[in-house]
Amino acid sequence: MNDDDLVNDVAATQRDGILSGLDEAQLEAARALRGPVCILAGAGTGKTRTITQRIAFGISTGAYAPERVMALTFTTRAAGEMKTRLRQLNVGDVASTTFHAAAWRQLRHFWPQVIGGDTPDIMKGKSQLLSEVSRKVGLRADKGVLRDIAADIEWRKVSNLTLENYAEVVSQRPRIGGVSTEQLMSVHAEFERVKDERRLIDFEDVLLLTAGLLATEEAALMEVRERYRFFVVDEYQDVSPLQHNLLSLWLGDRRDICVVGDASQTIYSFTGASSRYLLEFPSTFPDARVVRLETSYRSTAPIVGVANHIMRDRAGAISLSTTKVAGDPPAIRAYADDVAEARDVASKIVSEMARGTQAKDIAVLYRTNSQSAVLETALAELGVNYQVSGETRFFDMPEVKKAIMSLRGASVSATTDPLFKSVSDVMRSLGWTLEPPAETGSIRSRWEAFNAIVLLADQAPEGTSLRDFSSELLARQEARHEPTMDAVTLSTIHSAKGLEWASVYVVGLAEGSLPIWYATSEEAINEERRVLYVAVTRAENRLSLSWAAGSGSHAATRVQSRFLAETGIGSRGETR
Repeated sequence: MNDDDLVNDVAATQRDGILSGLDEAQLEAARALRGPVCILAGAGTGKTRTITQRIAFGISTGAYAPERVMALTFTTRAAGEMKTRLRQLNVGDVASTTFHAAAWRQLRHFWPQVIGGDTPDIMKGKSQLLSEVSRKVGLRADKGVLRDIAADIEWRKVSNLTLENYAEVVSQRPRIGGVSTEQLMSVHAEFERVKDERRLIDFEDVLLLTAGLLATEEAALMEVRERYRFFVVDEYQDVSPLQHNLLSLWLGDRRDICVVGDASQTIYSFTGASSRYLLEFPSTFPDARVVRLETSYRSTAPIVGVANHIMRDRAGAISLSTTKVAGDPPAIRAYADDVAEARDVASKIVSEMARGTQAKDIAVLYRTNSQSAVLETALAELGVNYQVSGETRFFDMPEVKKAIMSLRGASVSATTDPLFKSVSDVMRSLGWTLEPPAETGSIRSRWEAFNAIVLLADQAPEGTSLRDFSSELLARQEARHEPTMDAVTLSTIHSAKGLEWASVYVVGLAEGSLPIWYATSEEAINEERRVLYVAVTRAENRLSLSWAAGSGSHAATRVQSRFLAETGIGSRGETR
């Protein structure tokens, strides 16, 4: 073997190592580097791992230049996780981003050249301006109505409808209490007029303006297409018409696009998302490589059985199998009222923790935010530390910002101490202790934040320096890739999408809650069924489903959700 053969052999071995740990279907997806590729990935089937290793493999083989890859997802959390995984695979310069972040960068770049002057400011929210314009058109609206109007404006924009187009379909939209069609149209129009007059744009305008600019300015479009050649789109079932339009502009007549999704997890139709782009991808690209990931590495067989029962015979559904054969049978529990349900769930969580389950591995999921209050009370009464999804982000916490600054400062001094000792010394100086405090509330939350940083240090690769660790924290902060704190998670099902826990309690499964009371059409009911499917597939080892007949002092007026009969769970908890 000559030197060239040896170099090539070593390079081939390194490339194969990038794909280590993937199963046969994942390998097929990861090796399909060119042309249109559609990965239909069921819940827990390792799609994020597959697409990040696919990108790394493409770069290692020379098929992709890293700076020409754009990996798109829908949340900053998911984009941050992908960035972290790519860094761990020694892949840099890949644009792992959300649609909005990518569009905003392009808009800021081209606006001074094409339009002139500074880019308009993005509004922090619509409520204040909507309150003002509603009064102008003679509409007296409370905060709830203003929120509904804001959501309606957002739906119009992500559906790629002009005001004229919207006027043709507004009568088919759900009615907003006390608001006539004429008033609603007037608010829409006046909102846009005042916003333009004040040189403001909203979140959806970022996509609209970028798409409009690229569609009319050929030089700008050619620059973007020269910059990005290879596209990966995660959660493709959640693409809206506006996002699809922008993606089509970026792609042009080229064909190097990989989409990943699961029609059974389409739960954002109310925001304009549509699974039709995923389901129609093989028709759009007749020669597309379609790969199905159907083996769940997350959930046990009994939980997978429930998930399959819920989505059986539904359009686009993936029938999951699993490598985790054994597991506790899921159970359905009924309670007299919400308080009894919350207290029993809290009691069961305490028992689980006593048997060794960590708080961070437990979640309680529900359909609407208003359902969390009674659960918070029940957990607090038993001294269980919890966090409500959607509250202050980890890297926005003042104590976390101070900790990162302190670690960055300490990294300037040369030290030969192991990373864990260096980090724990700094955290002790800020008040961290080896054992958690007995207090709950803010004191416990502060300790949990510090402890999450210490745990990251403990999990860092051997030989990581304090400087490298602090740099990694800064990268995570920028990417919004947050560590997990040791607290029970309370979350709406929509916010829980993309996450997983060892033990999951899904509460409030009564008619009017799930399905939600305003879901009356067959299409809306099907979406509510998919919401339950998403909730069920968050669970790894244990799953509990429950409902309450009454609410507080009110007598029993509810009936259990129709979906519980579709779970395949028998009266004793076994899966039929």
